[in-house]
Amino acid sequence: MFRILFYLAIVFVLGLGFAWLAERPGDLELIFAGNRYELTLMTAAAAIVAIVAMVMLLWWLIRSIWTSPYTVARYFRVRRRDRGYQALSTGMIAAGAGDGGLARRMSQQAAKLISSDQEPLIHLLDAQAALLEGDRQAARDKFTAMLDDPEMRLLGLRGLYLEAERLGEREAARHYAERAAEAAPQLAWAANAALEGKTGEGDWDGALKLLDARKSSGQAERDSVARRRAVLLTAKAMDLLDGDPQGARTAALEAHRLRPDFVPAAVTAARALFRQNELRKGSKVLETVWKKEPHPEVADIYLHARPGDSAHDRLARAKKLEQLRQNNAESALVVGRAALDAGEYKLAREACETAARLGPREAVYLLMADVEEAETGDQGRVRHWLSKALRAPRDPAWVADGYVSEQWAPISPVTGKLDAFEWRVPMERLAQVIEGEEDFARAPAIAAPPRLETKAEAPAEAEPVVIEPEPPAEKPEPKAKPAPAVEKAAAPNGNGGDAQKPVSPPPPDDPGIDPDEADGSTQSGFRLF
Repeated sequence: MFRILFYLAIVFVLGLGFAWLAERPGDLELIFAGNRYELTLMTAAAAIVAIVAMVMLLWWLIRSIWTSPYTVARYFRVRRRDRGYQALSTGMIAAGAGDGGLARRMSQQAAKLISSDQEPLIHLLDAQAALLEGDRQAARDKFTAMLDDPEMRLLGLRGLYLEAERLGEREAARHYAERAAEAAPQLAWAANAALEGKTGEGDWDGALKLLDARKSSGQAERDSVARRRAVLLTAKAMDLLDGDPQGARTAALEAHRLRPDFVPAAVTAARALFRQNELRKGSKVLETVWKKEPHPEVADIYLHARPGDSAHDRLARAKKLEQLRQNNAESALVVGRAALDAGEYKLAREACETAARLGPREAVYLLMADVEEAETGDQGRVRHWLSKALRAPRDPAWVADGYVSEQWAPISPVTGKLDAFEWRVPMERLAQVIEGEEDFARAPAIAAPPRLETKAEAPAEAEPVVIEPEPPAEKPEPKAKPAPAVEKAAAPNGNGGDAQKPVSPPPPDDPGIDPDEADGSTQSGFRLF
């Protein structure tokens, strides 16, 4: 573009010069070798321009002839290089498609046309062809040779790392990953592999250094780094909690600052603060995380922060947690357990009803069974709540790669992955519950245990418990059941058929047990015990 403008500018200047000469006529006299030549000014200017153009043309012609050998050699060299790059491109495509034979032929052709020192990708294509042909040793030799080239060193380390992982040589793989991470901390595969090696050994400080050396390019990556840093700081604080409470406190509080909703960090920080008799600050940390993520371990540590507290003192602290996170099933369960320990059975029942309405699960009905056992001792009612707990959704736990744990851990015991544990309902437990319900549905009817029949004949002295959102006064009077269920006896009768025995239903005057669930609850209680 600039060349065209330059040429146009020259033509424009020449045009202006000739126009200026045309407006000013004159003669030019030239005496050469005794001869006198007279020319007009315009003719002289045109002659000068023509002479200059001829000189430039002659110089270009001489220069072209002089450099023609180099020009011809360069033409063939460029053509050879283009053919080599075409072969290299075809070989890379063949390697990506899994065609080892074509990749090997193109690699050899590219090596003939292009020097391997000039184009390092030839080494990569050769290694990929060896991998496709199953020659793993040749591929490892190629990757090892790449370590001597600064441009190919990271590629060689990557290839050796993958080969070591394939062979199960974790120490060698970790060695290559650490070398790559030292040279280029921004490589995700190297940083993650080196980080897993450090965390597997419990070297939390070394893992933190690796994490700090990694550069974050985006907001999502910065959030991921902050999350991992909080996990590593929490793990470090857990190791230092017994020997160095001050160090554990510093690390755990930093982790809590990075992730205010991370329960293990808050729990560890609170434990470290409680050991230093900073009850107010530790309780503040637990209250902060409770607002974001109600967790039973947070409630347990919060209630037992002061060892000398009575059961009623713990109940008061449980009510404070309930005020911080209202209309929550976990808050209601905390109050229910504290009320049971304090002997406040009415409050415990009300808390259980609230928890069952907000989030019915196994722990709610087990707590209701404990309340029933402590207050009335009615074993029929206890078995009823236990049967409901058997069919209720399971309680959440710490789960990582299918491994279920009651305690949080920084890495997965199955894969060694960092920050793998999640607080959720285990999937295998859900599958077991579904199978149990299917077996329960296919099971034949079972006669009611004699203890339940005897209990049903006598009027209940205590008012039964009903977990329903409506008040008991608005419920209609129970109607008589149409027909009792029957059970087939094991021995045949006299007519060759199976004898049948009626199953005693629960009494209609007991509104605490749903008539539609009487048989199911009895069966569940029988199977449980």
